[in-house]
Amino acid sequence: MAYQRRSKDQLAARVAQDIFEGAVVNLGIGMPTLVANHLPANREVILHSENGILGMGPAPTAGEEDYDLINAGKQPVTLRKGGSFFHHADSFAMMRGGHLDICVLGAFQVSATGDLANWHTGEKDAIPAVGGAMDLAVGAKQTWIMMDLLTKQGQSKLVQACSYPITAIGCVKRIYTDLATLACTPQGLLLIDTVEGLTHAKLEEMVGLSINQETISR
Repeated sequence: MAYQRRSKDQLAARVAQDIFEGAVVNLGIGMPTLVANHLPANREVILHSENGILGMGPAPTAGEEDYDLINAGKQPVTLRKGGSFFHHADSFAMMRGGHLDICVLGAFQVSATGDLANWHTGEKDAIPAVGGAMDLAVGAKQTWIMMDLLTKQGQSKLVQACSYPITAIGCVKRIYTDLATLACTPQGLLLIDTVEGLTHAKLEEMVGLSINQETISR
């Protein structure tokens, strides 16, 4: 059976589905920012941005952008009722002090044991972009990754051991991809779901790793 990859918005909606009521969540630069647009209206989630926002809302409608109110990726955002903005140092104190329940980050690679590589590919012409990723990865209670499972060359970003410079060791709890959702556990990788039509065996073939099976959504 053929399978179809999740679009970026479908992937963002899948991540949003698992964010629990009352969570304080940081959304990293790139795809993770889309999660703000898919949170259920009746669920209270407090979004944090490392440049100094607490209570961030979804992206503004076209024509309503305020470029004095932006996230860490310099994209215009909205502020929910009761939201606030503050000094960058205070924001990092929240990140480093264990006050975030979840951070959602992008990644170049994630290892089977939850190591994260997301700031540099090691290529000579690549621009390092660590930002606050190290602080988030070790400071948040849970680190979730949102990424395509495969590179444009068809290589798995989920690997036995990261070959790129490490951001943090053993920090990743969940991996949300365009093809499957997995958890990093002490017993190894655990499959939570896949897109319709993608079998457990085919997924293991793609990544070249053993994946424990819990459920597969069909």
